[in-house]
Amino acid sequence: MRCEWANGSVLEQEYHDHEWGKETHDDQQLFEMLVLENMQSGLSWSTILNKRENFRQAFDNFEIQKVAQYNEDKFVELMNNAGIVRHSLKIKAAIHNAQLILAIQEEYGSFDAYFWGFTQHKVKNNPWKTIVEVPATTELSDEISRKMKKRGFKFIGSTTVYAFMQAIGMVNDHLITCEFKK
Repeated sequence: MRCEWANGSVLEQEYHDHEWGKETHDDQQLFEMLVLENMQSGLSWSTILNKRENFRQAFDNFEIQKVAQYNEDKFVELMNNAGIVRHSLKIKAAIHNAQLILAIQEEYGSFDAYFWGFTQHKVKNNPWKTIVEVPATTELSDEISRKMKKRGFKFIGSTTVYAFMQAIGMVNDHLITCEFKK
């Protein structure tokens, strides 16, 4: 049995079973998930999953260096790409946030070291029995959001941060009845 939210489609099941809640430490994968969580804001996760391959192609497989160097021509190209979410502020945020991640990599050695440092590089396993118990935000996601906004990150509210924490396995919010709970 898996978490109830993942039963809507095969794509959701695959994501749940093989990615969601699994520890992720590769900066490129972290950046991909951050961009996707930003793009998801106000939309369903299934919409983002259905467009994920298009995002990968459009954003050069989320290579941080490349995205950080996108210019106005690339922005226009992205805005004209019907295969992705064409929200100008979200696209600009992805480019801007890539630039900030490069600065973090310079300062901390990696985005992984910076972000996972908020939990001292430990996973928080939550004992949720039902989906209604799973929070949309926590004090920690509030804190991380504030600190990232202070650094200049865009589209990084507490709800987005918490969803990102779940996606990268920083918090394990698989229900206790889920076969994928560690």
